[in-house]
Amino acid sequence: MHALLSPSGASRWLACTPSARLEETFPQSSNTAADEGTLAHALAELLLRNNLKQIKSVLFEKELKKIKNHKLYNAEMNGHAMDYASFIMEKYEALKDATIIVEDQIDLTEFVPEGFGTLDCAIIADYILDINDLKYGKGVLVEAHENKQMMLYALGALQKYSLSYHIDKVRMTIFQPRLDNHSSFEVDAAWLLEWGENEVKQKAALAHQGKGDYVPGSHCQFCKARNECKALADHNMQLASYAFEDPNKLSPEDIANILDKGPDMVKWFSGIKTYALQQAVSHDMKWPGFKLVQGRSNRKYADPAAIIKTLQKAKISNDLFLTEPELVGIGALEKNIGKAVVEKLCSAHIIKPPGAATLVPEWDKRPEINSTDAAKIAFEDVDLGSEAD
Repeated sequence: MHALLSPSGASRWLACTPSARLEETFPQSSNTAADEGTLAHALAELLLRNNLKQIKSVLFEKELKKIKNHKLYNAEMNGHAMDYASFIMEKYEALKDATIIVEDQIDLTEFVPEGFGTLDCAIIADYILDINDLKYGKGVLVEAHENKQMMLYALGALQKYSLSYHIDKVRMTIFQPRLDNHSSFEVDAAWLLEWGENEVKQKAALAHQGKGDYVPGSHCQFCKARNECKALADHNMQLASYAFEDPNKLSPEDIANILDKGPDMVKWFSGIKTYALQQAVSHDMKWPGFKLVQGRSNRKYADPAAIIKTLQKAKISNDLFLTEPELVGIGALEKNIGKAVVEKLCSAHIIKPPGAATLVPEWDKRPEINSTDAAKIAFEDVDLGSEAD
């Protein structure tokens, strides 16, 4: 179950308040990176609870075996989960009379309508509340400084734990082992509460109602509506207009602006391209001026062992077709022994698979694929893309 205004999406709905309701119109989706992260969190929690002696050994072994039998489990994940557990234990054991809380749900409804979240770990000691969050992804570096997800977690935790502890400072710590990233951000508890009252409450109320202005920015990266958002398109097309000017007439400021904003535009265009292909293949969508065709593909060896055996039987020197222990590429093979020889001896074991479906302008000479079902059968390997981790 996910909250409409989830802490994980806070950087987006706090900046672009209508985005949460707009995202509701898109289906929920998952991907391997998300599933991998969920498993890594489960493993990290299990190892930490075992270190804290919060779980019986029989149950620990049972749950650990279940995780290790998962298809996404690997030794790297185990190592990173152990590093996280050790990192938390070192912090906890270094403090006197500290309290540690693992995987605790917090209520955010004081600031965010229907808001809630789950903390990975909280440590309370010496008037400081330390919120710790494991980030298993490696695609994007996540910093703790002014991290809105962490600030919301901290806000909810501060309200909850202040009932039992005196807290003056709040520290937010991100542990991202696959990028060797450990960062912290510390604020006064009073400042955090003021942020919740003066900024979060107002913007969360707008976001819950789907009101406010669409505001494009870096927070759009994981928005489900990013490929159909007109505000984001308008923002990026303003930058694209520079492409129609003579580069010699651009000012240093223009060049700097392009260098700064260009990467976001490239990501946006890549997302639009993937989305358009997905809709064409999966939903038979027709885009004006474009058509779906079979993409180009490269030849490949169907049976490398058979080719090696054939060439050796033909008394051709191994140096001409082997780079231990594998065959050279097909182009190199034709160059070394001649196209005619390759055709005669190896053609039975060289194939040219169908190319993946691709969108091209209507003037392209390749025939259009008219049936979505036929496209799916012919191009099973087409990569429709997925949201980043």
